[in-house]
Amino acid sequence: MHSINYGTKELFFDLKQSKRKSLSIEVYPDNSIRVLAPLASSMEEIKKVILKKSRWIIRQQHYFEQFLPKTPEREYVSGETHYYLGRGYLLKIRPGQKNVIKLKGGCFHVEYCGYDAQKITKNLMAKWYYEHSEKKFFTIANEMFLKFKEFELDKPNIDIKRMAKRWGSCQKNGKIIINPEIIKAPTKCIEYVITHEMCHLVQFSHDKKFYTLLSEKMPNWEKWKNRLEQTLS
Repeated sequence: MHSINYGTKELFFDLKQSKRKSLSIEVYPDNSIRVLAPLASSMEEIKKVILKKSRWIIRQQHYFEQFLPKTPEREYVSGETHYYLGRGYLLKIRPGQKNVIKLKGGCFHVEYCGYDAQKITKNLMAKWYYEHSEKKFFTIANEMFLKFKEFELDKPNIDIKRMAKRWGSCQKNGKIIINPEIIKAPTKCIEYVITHEMCHLVQFSHDKKFYTLLSEKMPNWEKWKNRLEQTLS
């Protein structure tokens, strides 16, 4: 992965050089940038072309951003609905002797000890979601990995990390990062995100081969992608 600075913005791009005559730049829906360049091109020449195209690249990214996940803000007050695995649960908050959260009887029950009920509730729920994400994601990842046996891949490392504009990402070192926010969506949506990222272990770019592989491993992936966006938007 390479990068170039355009004003105060840093643009990261994946570079592939091959026997081709011209340089092309591709911007994908997840805002990733891929540069295809001739073998004879130097990094200085490549970056010079990217710099000239920077305004276009940023415009493309801004266009795709409107389709990226946007999780609504929560106020963390009693009566709100919070989701877990696709089902909505009512939030009930009351003062108590300690800070604790439980999911019981169709509700998130929060007891808090302190003055800032909203802040305490927010922190308790973030921790609760993270802990449950860790268990659920690793279980699903192990199941989904079995679908890729023919590629003899090394088992990827799964990391859980909040991301502002992505459900998941795959790094070239084989590490897969999953946004804990998707624990709020149905299990099939989680399977879609993890399968999507595992496909990147085979086909790193979002090209035709990638989507062919994704459709092979999860034929109805578009249904669950749309459901994910509906649940968390």
